[in-house]
Order: sequence, then C-alpha cells, then structure tokens
Amino acid sequence: MKHSTQWLGSLGATVAVTALVLTGCSAGGGTGTSSAEPANGGGGGELTPVTLQLQWVAQAQFAGYYAAVDQGFYEDEGLDVTIAEGGPDIVPQDVLASGDVDYAISWVPKVLGSIEQGANITDVAQIFERSATTQISFKNKNISSSADLKGKNVGSWGFGNEWELFAGMQKSGIEVGDINLVQQAFDMTGFLSGDIDAAQAMTYNEYAQVLETVNPDTGKLYQPEELNVIDWNDEGTAMLQDAIWANSDRLASDKDYADTTVKFIKASIRGWSFAAANPQEAADIVTANGSTLGQSHQLWMTNEVNKLIWPSTNGVGLIDEDAWANTVEIAKNTKNETGATIISNDPPDTAYSNEYVQKALDELTDEGVDVKGADYEPVEVTLNEGGN
Repeated sequence: MKHSTQWLGSLGATVAVTALVLTGCSAGGGTGTSSAEPANGGGGGELTPVTLQLQWVAQAQFAGYYAAVDQGFYEDEGLDVTIAEGGPDIVPQDVLASGDVDYAISWVPKVLGSIEQGANITDVAQIFERSATTQISFKNKNISSSADLKGKNVGSWGFGNEWELFAGMQKSGIEVGDINLVQQAFDMTGFLSGDIDAAQAMTYNEYAQVLETVNPDTGKLYQPEELNVIDWNDEGTAMLQDAIWANSDRLASDKDYADTTVKFIKASIRGWSFAAANPQEAADIVTANGSTLGQSHQLWMTNEVNKLIWPSTNGVGLIDEDAWANTVEIAKNTKNETGATIISNDPPDTAYSNEYVQKALDELTDEGVDVKGADYEPVEVTLNEGGN
C-alpha cells in the first residue's frame, strides 16, 4: 500500500471515550467557542469546547473524526471536541441550526431543503468528493443501467436518500410511475429474499452486507461478479454527500468561531489522513467508541469511505463549484413520487464557502501535509460471514 509519508503530523494523547460521545481533555464543559486563548500542540492552556453532530451512529463512515480525537489532532489545534452520535430521530442540520452543536455532518441535498426552510448554515468543508450511493441487482435481473429499472421492483430508503436514483431514472426517461417503488428497510433483507430487484446500497455498508451473506445455491459468500451495480457517479447524477456544516450567523459575527472553524477543519483532515494511512487502526478506533459492526465490515467501511475522499482533486474539503452546481440542479429539477422537488430556488450564497477550508489546507500544506493524497491506494479487505 503506497502512501505519502508526509500525510501525518505529530500524534497527540489518546483520550477517554464513552459509547455515545467521544471527548477530548477538557478544561470546561458545554457547547460553543471560548474567548480563551487556545492551547497549542496539546501542551497546556484552556481548550475550546466544540461539539460535532454526526448524521448516524458510530461507524467508520466517520472514522476521520474519531481518529482526530483519538490521535490528539483536535487538541493540537486547541480544541476539546465531543462527538455526538446521530440516529433515526436526529436531523443534524436542525440540531446545528438550533444552536445545540457547533458543527454537523450531513449530505448536501438534505441540507439544501433545510436551508430553503430557513436553516442558516454553511457547508465549510466537502469531505466526501464522490457519492457512495448505488443501486445493486443480481445479474439474472439484467439491470445494468437506470434505463433497465422500468417495470422492476426498485428499493429506496427514502428520507432524502432517493434523489440520485430518481435523477438517474429521469435522465433515462424513466418516470417514478414506471417502476414499482418499494420502501426498503435499512438492510438488505428484501433484496436477498427476492422482493426487491434493484436495491439501494452504499458502497461502504449495504453492498458489503450482501457480500457477507452466504449464497444458498453455492454455499459460499456472494461474490461481486454475481451483482450488477449502477454507480451514480458514472451515470452523472451523483450528489454531494458528507460535508462539515457550520452556523452561518456565527461565522459572520463571531471571529473566534470563524477561527475555530478553520482549526476544526484542519484537524479533521488530519484525522482522515490518518484513516487513509492506517485503515485498520482507524477501524479499531471506531469500534472502541461503541460501533457494533463486525471487524471485517468495519475495515471494509473505512476502506470504502477513504475511496470517497482520496485521492482528492483539489485538496480534501474544497468544494468543487461544478459538483455543487450539479447537486443544486438535481435538487431543483428532480421530482419524487409525489411530484415534489428538494428545493424550488437556488440556495443563498451562504450555503457554502471555501474560505475556511482553504485556510486549513494552506496551513496543512505549509506543515508538509499532503492534502491531495495523489499516491493513495486502498487496501484489500476480505469480508467474513456476517461482517465478523
């Protein structure tokens, strides 16, 4: 596995964790930035408390943030970071907009809808450069593109996860009424039982769930060659996913918060650099923080998420204007089964900003960190039955 030896800075102290939150060493509690001078290099002084809201429970989808706490990267920037897990009843952007946390992780199309409804938040770092959403089917279903979905039982989780699918269908001239849309559970049971012809699957999760399952016809685990995969990156309807979101009003009015944002992004990118260079250790860190996923599944997830980030075209987190415009275009013009679109108007200029991530990237580059990872190569992961 080839990696730049310049990806990582000095390692900080390991900190304590709980099942629901992971916290750095703190000189004070609560959420929000402090006016105190931040510590440098974890070498003493008051740390600025920061809370990050995830969009789901602890898993390697968020390995970089867990690694940044565990390895002391946030503390190096003078931050005491608490990671709050998400769940089915938590909408990260709403938690952020209400002022209960300092930053949140969420997909761009989901947040665009919230912004149109009044949430004043800003994408300050687009961590995932590529989409992980696919539609998978068994080879005997003869579904190799979105055009082949016509007349099929097509699974979707809904809840804002369906838009790339609908955009791909629309691009191929397939209307939602041309398929039998099946409400898919957040697992692959319906797909494996044959109730769903083409199922929604993230490359880092549900796709692996299939490959961890024994094929009753062969007595062995399912293999990639038994599946067709519709990749929305290839279809041209991929939308931007995991991003770091900040409070727009605080960015404009609170210099300490704006400075903290740069530091938070910088340390987070270091965390993702660590995950790229040390995927097994990063997976183990997430497991130690309460994730119940099996070891091989956790490593698979770390590896696949790394592929969404590395190599980075312009530097991790920098928001590509064309990719943003494509996401907005899909959000404005793609209709769901009710005929609704995500948004009806262009989002405000404050919906994203490269100001803070560019500062973070400049500082990292000056410190000798490779922020593009051109030499990144994924590892080979062997999945075991049940992901164990």
